[in-house]
Amino acid sequence: MNRPLVWDLFCRVIDNYGDVGVCWRLAAELGRRGQAVRLWIADASALAWLAPQGAPGVQVLAWGAPPPGLEPGAVVIEAFGCTPPDSFVARMAAQALAGQPAPVWINLEYLSAEPYVARSHGLLSPQFSGPGAGLHKWFFYPGFGAGTGGLMHGTAARAKPAAARAWAAAQGWAGQPGERVVTLFCYANPALPALLAALANRPTLLRVPPGPVRAQLDGLALPAGLRRLDLPFLPQTDFDLLLAGADLNIVRGEDSFVRAQLVSDQPMLWQAYPQHDQAHQAKLQAFLGLYLAGWPAPLAAAVRQAWLGFNAGQPGAIGLANEAAWAAWAAQHARWRQAQLARPELCDQLQSFVLSRPALKPG
Repeated sequence: MNRPLVWDLFCRVIDNYGDVGVCWRLAAELGRRGQAVRLWIADASALAWLAPQGAPGVQVLAWGAPPPGLEPGAVVIEAFGCTPPDSFVARMAAQALAGQPAPVWINLEYLSAEPYVARSHGLLSPQFSGPGAGLHKWFFYPGFGAGTGGLMHGTAARAKPAAARAWAAAQGWAGQPGERVVTLFCYANPALPALLAALANRPTLLRVPPGPVRAQLDGLALPAGLRRLDLPFLPQTDFDLLLAGADLNIVRGEDSFVRAQLVSDQPMLWQAYPQHDQAHQAKLQAFLGLYLAGWPAPLAAAVRQAWLGFNAGQPGAIGLANEAAWAAWAAQHARWRQAQLARPELCDQLQSFVLSRPALKPG
């Protein structure tokens, strides 16, 4: 499974660094497994803080036409449908025309709990036109259950809350005695004041990484009992520690959404990326259907109300489980975490998938 291969991973940074976060985590994990990864990225500026030390086995290249003489690797991954440059795809096709095995070409899709993921995972898409005519592309879908590509675990199973809290204390970011510690990493939201009011039922430290919510916080008066601490941009390894040492993680997008599930046994609240056609609501409902399955009904209802209200931007719908239910919420989240960590891991499945693809040659 771990036979060394050359992987070309293409990433376009759209906004909010979510795409580069997922792609860097994948590149670094493959490199850790002894693979050689070329990360082709349209804007690498975020890597200066996201991964300041780089990663063994990972080379970062500027998006564009490949240098003369550079041949595509054994695996080509386009993250989230960002088709590689035509000149690169043409070289992939030329390899097949020359009688060599063509690269295994994979479209790594967005994460979702919706039913179509299991139906679509692993499907073949023959290329009938364009520079890649004659090649095959495969769809690879991350997911939460059987029939999907799973989640990237990395070092999540080894995340220790005590070590994470000690790390935060060393940075000067620890909570005071009796203070609840909350990661606040979300988009601007009309429901934020109601969420803050719900959190003010006990002394709470809000640790706020850079992002859109900061500007909104600047215009709000924090309720009594809440304390705000703005953080710098953090490398992914430190962000994992931030989540692992918090009592509640309010996260957004995809990468931080997955990390809050895998590195922490404490409750989480996810804000899906808002879409004008409300497609994110279906994504949210599908996840809650899995996440809350088997929970005690009152607790499930309270958590569902908080998630849906916050994602809908409806201040009147925000509520959080009361203090008596907090331990039960954490216990249910911890069970979900352990269940996900026990499932087949994404990089394991991706490597197996690549090695099981038939070599594509002309004719």
